[in-house]
Amino acid sequence: MLKLLKEIKDKAKKDVKTIVLPESNDLRILKAAVKITKQKIAKVILIGKADDILKNVKKNKICLDNVIILNPKEYVDFDKYVKEYYELRKAKGMTLKKAKQVMVDPIYFGTMLVKNNVADGLVAGATHPTADTIRAAVQIIGTKKMFRKVSGLFLMGLHDRFLIFADSAVVIEPDAKDLADIALDTANTAKAFGIKPKIAMLSFSTAGSAKHPLVDKVKEATEIAKHLNPKLLIEGEMQVDAALVPEVCKIKFPKSKIMGKANVLIFPDLNSGNVAYKLVQRLAKARAVGPILQGLRKPINDLSRGCDVQDIVDLVAITTVQAQGDF
Repeated sequence: MLKLLKEIKDKAKKDVKTIVLPESNDLRILKAAVKITKQKIAKVILIGKADDILKNVKKNKICLDNVIILNPKEYVDFDKYVKEYYELRKAKGMTLKKAKQVMVDPIYFGTMLVKNNVADGLVAGATHPTADTIRAAVQIIGTKKMFRKVSGLFLMGLHDRFLIFADSAVVIEPDAKDLADIALDTANTAKAFGIKPKIAMLSFSTAGSAKHPLVDKVKEATEIAKHLNPKLLIEGEMQVDAALVPEVCKIKFPKSKIMGKANVLIFPDLNSGNVAYKLVQRLAKARAVGPILQGLRKPINDLSRGCDVQDIVDLVAITTVQAQGDF
């Protein structure tokens, strides 16, 4: 995992992008901004009142150099952004008065900076729930394709390997088409990080060992994904032991091409995906980086509210790499 993160950071440094950190009232964000700029992973924009931020910086003896601070109310294009947001949402009942109130919100203002190419990406979630970040992103940035849902993955670093878990953050009850889209988006994200995806579509059944509509959903999702990308190495349905343990795979899924060496696990619903990542994180002491959001036109990523400074630095590096090309 450390090797992978180093490779991601090295790639980020080759084409540095500008990333918005809207939650400047959080000390972790300020400390992360210092590390990010010192390591030249990204250029950082903080959202908030400069006096308040600098006061917090001085109080905590932080050296905050080469960071841009923008106050929404004082920003030169604030009124333009208000009108732009109003136009985006007027069909939903938005008024200019309400749009002005919304645009003061750091996450919404920061997302508008990304939309207008002032910044290349945004990372939030240290003090806000995932829904806040996604809501602003969907309303302002939009998804890559109509009806495509935003999903979230975690990079999971264990002592002997790393894995990608999806969707462990966003889509509660995906149908077969949603599940296929999640698999395809996760494959593209993996490739952006230099990972060759070997995808296991997880279930409580392996290769027809059980009959149930929930199993049928995973089977159908697998077939849809294969049809849309025939070159993708993806198999299912399978139990997680068959996906990860070669000896078990030989018994349960002898014709598997992955042969127990999957590095991307696609969970059938958010219940299983979220529970699994937290179990592995807490009991196996795995490093969990994310959630990394997928399906948006531009890179917007979410932090866990329990994140530490290094988590923020890592996710900014990932966001920078996403901003360098298709993801």
